[in-house]
Amino acid sequence: MRIAVVTESFLPQVNGVTTSVLRVLETLRQRGHEAIVIAPTTPSPRHLGFAVHRVPSIPIKQFPVAMPSRAVIDAIDDFAPDVMHVAAPFLLGRQAILHGARTGIPTVAIYQTDVAGYLQRYGAGFARPALDRLVLAIHEPATLTLAPTPTAATALRELGVPRVGVWGRGVDSELFHPRRRTSPGAAALRARAAPDGELLIGYVGRLAPEKQVGRLSELLRMPRTRFLVVGDGPDRARLAAELPADRVTFTGRLEALELAEAYAALDVFVHFGTEETFGQTIQEAQAAGLPVIAPAMGGPVHLIEQGRTGVLVDPAAPGAFRAAAGALAADPARRAAMGEAARRSVVGRSWQANNALLLDAYRDAQSVARMPAVAL
Repeated sequence: MRIAVVTESFLPQVNGVTTSVLRVLETLRQRGHEAIVIAPTTPSPRHLGFAVHRVPSIPIKQFPVAMPSRAVIDAIDDFAPDVMHVAAPFLLGRQAILHGARTGIPTVAIYQTDVAGYLQRYGAGFARPALDRLVLAIHEPATLTLAPTPTAATALRELGVPRVGVWGRGVDSELFHPRRRTSPGAAALRARAAPDGELLIGYVGRLAPEKQVGRLSELLRMPRTRFLVVGDGPDRARLAAELPADRVTFTGRLEALELAEAYAALDVFVHFGTEETFGQTIQEAQAAGLPVIAPAMGGPVHLIEQGRTGVLVDPAAPGAFRAAAGALAADPARRAAMGEAARRSVVGRSWQANNALLLDAYRDAQSVARMPAVAL
């Protein structure tokens, strides 16, 4: 197949959307498919041998937002794809989906970001009805929309989005592995962040308001505990100023082996965000054999089995995160058992198996697109 990958985020930006796109491109190359990438940023005109077309963008909250342009249409038409993969569609993705609807190119829209929920976090909750209408307007013309969890799929259907399926995310269980705990890199990071052998609780991800990393302060009164924050973003300076440097270590953004060793250095992983449609770092922490504490809402509900692979808490309950972390801190045997169960729960979710389902979805979209127009 010839696949045009239209994405709202790409390298050098590193986040869930970019990671997913990179893994999809790896699969397409391995399977012998042809592809192009259309994105607002790129460090190189080619990735894995595929051409990358950079399109105009404007920065919003340090994030480049692609703008619709004639260059998008020209790149699609010149490539003449069999199907378009549209990652986390917003303005750029909407243009691609509408072009596909006009020209008969099947489009598979990958829903990954709860934009309305994020804007509520930024104080623009009054705009939620309009944003819900925008989500519908973006996804309604798509041949097929894939949500990361059944909960997200149900929410899209309730908005009126037709033809919604579920496609999750894979995880590299060889890269993220408990055996890395004894690696030199993990040992060095642990010695730096918890020099006296304290329990080390960590977060990995973007440092932005919607991730609510500042709630780490709720855990600071726990004795013999240190904290590790891995990632970067617009909230980093504020968090570094508010959280005590003698208790909290910031590493900045880490990738590949360094990231895997950071997970391995931890005893417990905590995630505070309540607008997650999935939660890829939760899967990575689980693959590394860590018990995870996360809100009992959104994506984490589908990744964590309560009490067996992690702890789901009511984010609105005062002290809920601290109570969960304290219980794990006091019970090393429970942490170990939970970490083992967490790893077992994700080892079968390889990117190879996950993306095979995506290729099936491409073929399904082609079949739908070939139906008479009245059937759509």
